[in-house]
Amino acid sequence: MPRRDIQESANGRAGSAAAGPSLQIVAREWTRIGITGFGGPPAHIALLRALVVDRMGWMGAREFQDANAACGLLPGPASTQLSIFCAYRVAGPAGAIVGGLGFIMPAVVLILALSTLFLAGSPPVWVRGAGAGAGAAVAAVAAQAARGLIGPSLSSVRGDAQRTARWALYLVTGGAAAALLGGYLVLALVICGAIEVLATRRPGLLGSLAAAAPGSLSLGGVGALAWTAFKVGALSFGGGFVIIPLMQGDAVHTYHWMTAGQFLNAVALGQVTPGPVVATVAAVGYAAHGLGGGLLAALIAFAPSFSFILIAGRRFERLRGNRDARAFLDGAGPAAIGAILGAAILLAGALQETWQFVLLTVAAVALLALRRGIVQTLIACAAVGAIAALAGASLPS
Repeated sequence: MPRRDIQESANGRAGSAAAGPSLQIVAREWTRIGITGFGGPPAHIALLRALVVDRMGWMGAREFQDANAACGLLPGPASTQLSIFCAYRVAGPAGAIVGGLGFIMPAVVLILALSTLFLAGSPPVWVRGAGAGAGAAVAAVAAQAARGLIGPSLSSVRGDAQRTARWALYLVTGGAAAALLGGYLVLALVICGAIEVLATRRPGLLGSLAAAAPGSLSLGGVGALAWTAFKVGALSFGGGFVIIPLMQGDAVHTYHWMTAGQFLNAVALGQVTPGPVVATVAAVGYAAHGLGGGLLAALIAFAPSFSFILIAGRRFERLRGNRDARAFLDGAGPAAIGAILGAAILLAGALQETWQFVLLTVAAVALLALRRGIVQTLIACAAVGAIAALAGASLPS
């Protein structure tokens, strides 16, 4: 962005902040979006734009578009970061904290409340059935998420044979890493991003990252939970659903905080509740260390999003034009999509009962062919599962 445009943008921010909304209004409006934001990032972005651009005029359409694009270049939950940045833009650092918490907390509170029901030691039969039914559809939800990301990602390299070949390689690498590396999937994402930076001859981004957990975390204690939550919040690329393979290896296979069926339930809870999908990490934290673990996991997972905006908000517009950042995402993004596809296979493989596979097939048709909504599909599958359980159908252990 030219220096004059940057200065004008900064002046515009200062002017808007002076005449912007009070913290009370920010709290009310951002909490409303957190409560009503069903449907994942696309719904969150639409609600934020309707508020800050169309209804209140706190931001211009071009500025909102640039902010959305810049958030897509950051690791972690893009729609959460966009909500924090919009609050920062209209009400300063205090607004970022108040608005961000308003957007995030409804989902965290609701997921923790539902976790006490669905992840309890001996939930009622109908609750187990509802969880098994919704969980059966989760693999189809992952496949739909990956399909929605493949088109835009591939279009950015179409027409360039070498970049297209690398894109395919990153996609396959991400899928294989999701299946084989478990909790260390983040290594593949970082490596693919670094390779693309090198391939475009812009090596400035190749600073060292903490890409491996210390050996002392291998026992599954609070430190291990903190590492898992940090990966979700600071080292995930390519959209909210990439957190699923990042969490699955740690939660189910490495530390055994949850069974495969319970993890499916947790993912389903994250999809049927409003607000950011990353709040799913609170359910993993709850399974690992109770209510305190759930709150700790949510705190660590969302802290990077606040840090990115509060520390770098003044220079946020420049991120979109940063060639190293874009090249890194060109490598890490396809790998993340592959990881989502790999996660879909693992999630389907976690199903145990024949009726669950039938329900998965129905959900796949509804989501991928008929393009039904995620929330209504999961609720329908949960209802079928509850009825099946009450009718005496076998439930996964």
